[in-house]
Amino acid sequence: MHIWVDADACPKVIKEILFRAAERKQISVTLVANQFLSTPPSPYISAVQVPQGFDVADNHIVEKMSVGDLVITQDIPLASEVIDNQGVAMNPRGELYTTENIKQRLSMRDFMETLRSSGVETGGPAAFSQSDRQAFANQLDRFLAKNCR
Repeated sequence: MHIWVDADACPKVIKEILFRAAERKQISVTLVANQFLSTPPSPYISAVQVPQGFDVADNHIVEKMSVGDLVITQDIPLASEVIDNQGVAMNPRGELYTTENIKQRLSMRDFMETLRSSGVETGGPAAFSQSDRQAFANQLDRFLAKNCR
């Protein structure tokens, strides 16, 4: 199993949690972004810089991932592709995307995009909080306990 991180918008604290988990569980974590990312020296942690462009990082993750891999992303269309390819997708707030909830998430995303494009102020997501960090760490621990040796 491999953990892939859609790293361009991933909070630093989430990356740090993933780095500690990689060392503890001896599992590979790869950050994918269209900018240079610094990672700690580790045989389990790597970063891939992809070219600038729409969905280039997402496409790289989908191309490289395998069945059962975990992908950390806030990108709903990427999460949907991960699920379609039998991977597991989780957002940085610790929410797992599933076959049961992904279609609703895509519909809501498309609806909000339509509102924004028609000039409606929709606001953004709430600020990342300590409880979000804790929810992510807890969900990651549960996932790793269930899926790693």
